[in-house]
Amino acid sequence: MTATPSRPLLVVGAGIAGITAALEAAEAGREVVLVERDACVGGRVLRNHHYFPKLCPPSCGMEINTRRLERNPRVRVVTGAQVTGCRANAGGYEVTITHAPAYVNDRCTACGACTPVCPARVKDPFNLDMSEVPAVRLPHPNAWPKRFVLDRQACPSGCHACRDACTYDAIDLDAGERTETLQAGAVVLATGWDPYPLERLPEVGGGRSPDVISNVQMERLAAPAGPTGGKIVRPSDQQPPKRVAFVQCAGSRDVNHLPYCSAVCCLASLKQAIYVKEQLPEAEVTIYYIDRRTPGRNEEMLGRVAAMDGVRLVKGKVAKVEPNGPGLALRVEDAQAGRIVHAEADLVVLATGMVPSLGDGARVFGLACDDDGFGVENSGIVVAGVAHRPEDVAASTRDATAAAARACVAAGRSA
Repeated sequence: MTATPSRPLLVVGAGIAGITAALEAAEAGREVVLVERDACVGGRVLRNHHYFPKLCPPSCGMEINTRRLERNPRVRVVTGAQVTGCRANAGGYEVTITHAPAYVNDRCTACGACTPVCPARVKDPFNLDMSEVPAVRLPHPNAWPKRFVLDRQACPSGCHACRDACTYDAIDLDAGERTETLQAGAVVLATGWDPYPLERLPEVGGGRSPDVISNVQMERLAAPAGPTGGKIVRPSDQQPPKRVAFVQCAGSRDVNHLPYCSAVCCLASLKQAIYVKEQLPEAEVTIYYIDRRTPGRNEEMLGRVAAMDGVRLVKGKVAKVEPNGPGLALRVEDAQAGRIVHAEADLVVLATGMVPSLGDGARVFGLACDDDGFGVENSGIVVAGVAHRPEDVAASTRDATAAAARACVAAGRSA
């Protein structure tokens, strides 16, 4: 009798948690299909300038992972696609995958001939819309698969300059959406997170001043591939700030916004204070905090930053940020002094929290969520990374490894 081949695991989301879960399951002997809605893998990790606490670029670790994906025949990577349907059956799940139109297909060699002739420019999503790029381009320098993308809706009517410039027949301006059906033994949801919207925090300047930015925007300002080439400047006038204020728990631990702690914001601001002092040693940096949460070995980073000349850590909640001439005025409750103080800054960085980006995924997979919107897994739908709980990169990889093991067990039960 011929044995029925086991169904693959489906991993949804190819950020650090999804990639880790896919690789761990594949290296344990399972077939895996890894589905990512963006054109390339890596998720939000690749938008960071540096990891903490080692302060090394994330592209190094991600390159190791993409090489593992390339070399492992058990992993099929599907980019530019979303899971739009999921139905439980006797062997696991029947899943519908919807592929976005492949205006640039897998014949692309990333030669770059199309980009110079493109007349259209769009906001760059990789740089959080802080710069513009041609409509046809490589998504970012570390993109994998290394294949160009085309924002078709931005193309001028009748324009086909990019197609004419391509000698590999890799551009199909008439490409359409398509769907496929997959039989999966179990599912790992690793859909990641979105930053809490800046515009929902007008009381602390969010959306009201260009010089009030979020922590994720600060990462792009400091990154060499960012909108300013790695220069930390005020968005309003492109000048280096002399006074930088970090506002912790901006919208977090707040019943009006996010009631929970996002676990990484304190460390992210400490890391970004280092960015500022390394690049602008004369700048004054103030971190306003409710509590300093730096567990384990991360406490060393807190000590390092607290000891820096020109850095102050003030226990107090920032109640208001508003324009003040060319700068910004802050109204702060200084908890240690027991009084309200007023301060000034040239650039304010809001440490906005992490919002799980399960979106329609919870509905599609019939997944329950807790009161904060994080996924609560069942026996066959496993949740990993920040879809599961707020956590940093190291914790996400550990969580994803455990999720892969649980998914393998669940698939074995359903086989």
